[in-house]
Amino acid sequence: MSRVTKYDVIVVGAGHAGCEAALAAARMGCRTALITLSIDKIALMPCNPAIGGVGKGQLTREVDALGGEQARNTDRSFVQIKMLNTSKGPAVRAQRAQADKRLYEDWMKVAVFGTEGLDVLQGETAGLIVSRETVSGVVLADGREFSSRTVVLATGTFLRGKVVVGQRTYPAGRVGELPATFLSGSLLELGIELGRFQSATPPRIDGRTIDRTKMLVQDGDEGVSGFSHWESPRARVQMPCYLTHTTESVHDVVAEHLDLSPIKTGSVSGRGPRYCPSIDRKVINFPDRDRHPVFVEPEGARTHEMYLQGLTTSLPVFVQEKIIQATPGLEHARLVRPGYAVEYDYIVPQGLTLALETKAVSGLFSAGQINGTSGYEEAAAQGMIAGINAALRVRGEAPLILGRDQAYIGVLIDDLVTKGVDEPYRMFTSRAEYRLLLRHDNAAERLSHIGYALGLIGDDQLARINERVELVERAAETLEKVRIRGSERIDVLLESLGTSGITDSQTAAQMLRRPQVAFDDLLAMLEGPETDWLFDLAPEIVEQIEIRAQYDGYIQRQMGEINRRRATEDTLIPPDLVVQDLLGITVEAKDKLARIQPMTLGQASRIAGVSPADISVLMMHIHRHRSARPEAGYDLSTSPSSSS
Repeated sequence: MSRVTKYDVIVVGAGHAGCEAALAAARMGCRTALITLSIDKIALMPCNPAIGGVGKGQLTREVDALGGEQARNTDRSFVQIKMLNTSKGPAVRAQRAQADKRLYEDWMKVAVFGTEGLDVLQGETAGLIVSRETVSGVVLADGREFSSRTVVLATGTFLRGKVVVGQRTYPAGRVGELPATFLSGSLLELGIELGRFQSATPPRIDGRTIDRTKMLVQDGDEGVSGFSHWESPRARVQMPCYLTHTTESVHDVVAEHLDLSPIKTGSVSGRGPRYCPSIDRKVINFPDRDRHPVFVEPEGARTHEMYLQGLTTSLPVFVQEKIIQATPGLEHARLVRPGYAVEYDYIVPQGLTLALETKAVSGLFSAGQINGTSGYEEAAAQGMIAGINAALRVRGEAPLILGRDQAYIGVLIDDLVTKGVDEPYRMFTSRAEYRLLLRHDNAAERLSHIGYALGLIGDDQLARINERVELVERAAETLEKVRIRGSERIDVLLESLGTSGITDSQTAAQMLRRPQVAFDDLLAMLEGPETDWLFDLAPEIVEQIEIRAQYDGYIQRQMGEINRRRATEDTLIPPDLVVQDLLGITVEAKDKLARIQPMTLGQASRIAGVSPADISVLMMHIHRHRSARPEAGYDLSTSPSSSS
C-alpha cells in the first residue's frame, strides 16, 4: 500500500488555530493533513491555561456553535469555571475557565487522532509549492513533499522565532522547541508582507511553596456549567485561584534592574500586546501606581505548577526570583519555570481576504498568531473559518464570510483585514458595535444553522436549538397575553423587590421588563393552567426570556440600524473595477482601496483614510458599473453562506 502524499487540505501547525482548521476541513469531507513540529505538543497551552473571558468567551461559544472543538475540549478539562460580569448587562457577560493544560492537550489529541480523513504528520514545513500564483503543496525540511489543493498556515509564534530572557537570546518558537526557520523566506519570495511581533509569558512557581493566607481566594461558580452547547460537563471539585498584588518593593526591584530588561536593551524589536503588558512595562508606563493585581492560578489538577498572571516578564532569572519573593504570599515561592519573551514573524493581515485567504497566492489561507492576533480563542475562531473556507474552495463553493452583525468572529476578521494591526490583536466586547446582539447566550441561535449547512452540526443538535428558539418565542407570546391584576399579595411582593405596586393590571411581559423583577419573581405572581409550563423551563431558556423582555427596545434599535446599513454593507465592489481610474476619490483613499481590496462598500467604509465622501463617489461608480453589466450581481446577501 503506497503512502498518501496528495491531500485536499494541508494545515501547517497544530496549535489552537491549526487543530480547529484541520478538524473542520476533515469533518467537511476533505482529505486533510495536519503537519506539526512536534506531535507531542498538539494544542499546547504555553501561556495561561485559561479559555474565555469578556469578548474571548463569546468567540469560543461561536466556534462551538459552528461545530468546533475548543468549547467541548475546555468542558472536559477545566479545573475552575465562572461567569464574569454577572452584575452587568448581558452584552458583556462571558464565561472563563481555568483548564488543566495537560488534560486539554490529551482531549484535543483524542479528537484529532479520532477524526476520519485526518492524518497527523511531524516535520518542519520549509516552503510552499506554488504554480501560477496558486498553492499546490508544501515541502518539508527533511525533503518530503505533499501536494494539496489548499494550505492553511497556523504557525503561531514559530516563524523565525527567537526567545529572550534578559540579555540572552536564542532561536526557538517556545522555550524548549525549535523555530520554523525556512518558511518566512518562502512567504517573502511569494510577495507576502511580513511583520514582527513579540509575546511574553510569566514565571511559574511551585504551589506548595506559597502562603495562601496572604492572598484572596477566587473560587469558581457553584453548580454545573460549561462552554459547549452540545455536551453537559460532569460535576467536579473545582480548584481555587488566588489574588495578591505587587507592592512598592516589587516595583523597586523592577526599577533597579530595568537596564537589564529587553525593553531597554533592544534585544526585542517586535511590538508586544498592549493589553497584557509585562511588569517591566507597567512600572515604566504607570509610575504613579503603587500596586498591580497578580492572579495565582493552577496549571492543572496533576501538577503543583501555578501561573502568575500579572507578572509577565523576560527579565533575567535572578531578577524574576527577586520580584516573586517581594510579592505578598510568594515570599518563599520556588521558581519552577522562568518567564520569557518570544519574537516571531506574522503575515500583515491586510494582505488577506475576508475568507482569510492570501491575496498574493490563491488557495493559501492563514489563521491565528500568524495573522497578528493573540489568544487561544482568537486563534481557534480564525482556524475554524480558515479550515471551513479551505474545504469550501476544494468543493468549488463560495466562502463563508460572517458579518459584524452576525458574530464576534466576523468582527475579528473584519478588523484584521480592514484595519490591520500595529500590536497583537485581542478581542474585547467594545470592538463590536452590535454586542447586545452578539451575546454569550445566543451564539447557537445565531450560527448553528450555518454549522448545519456545512455538515459540522448534526440533525439532533440543530433540532435542539430550534426547539429552544420555539420555546423562547412561545414564552414571549404567553407573557404578552397573560395579565397580572393588582392585589395586596402582588403589591407586597413588588415592594419587597424594590419596585412599586400596580393599581389595575399589567401583562406579565410588562412586569418582567422592570429591572427589579426576575423570571422567578414573575412566576410567583402567575396563576392558571396556561402558565404552568413556564415553571419547568431550563435556565438557558429563562435567561433568554429575561434578556428579551428587559432589553427588547435596545435590541430592536440595533436591528433597525443593521437594516439601514445593510444596503451599503452588502454591496460588493466589482473585482474588475479599477479604483485608480475613478474620478472624485482622493489619492489617499485610492491607495488604501487598492492595497486592501475591500470586498464590500461596508468594508471600504471602515478603512482609515477613506472618507464618507469617498464612499459616496465609490457607490456612484459601482452603480454605473452595474448598469453597464446588468448580468453581474453585486449583493453579498445573495450568498447563502454569508446570510444571517
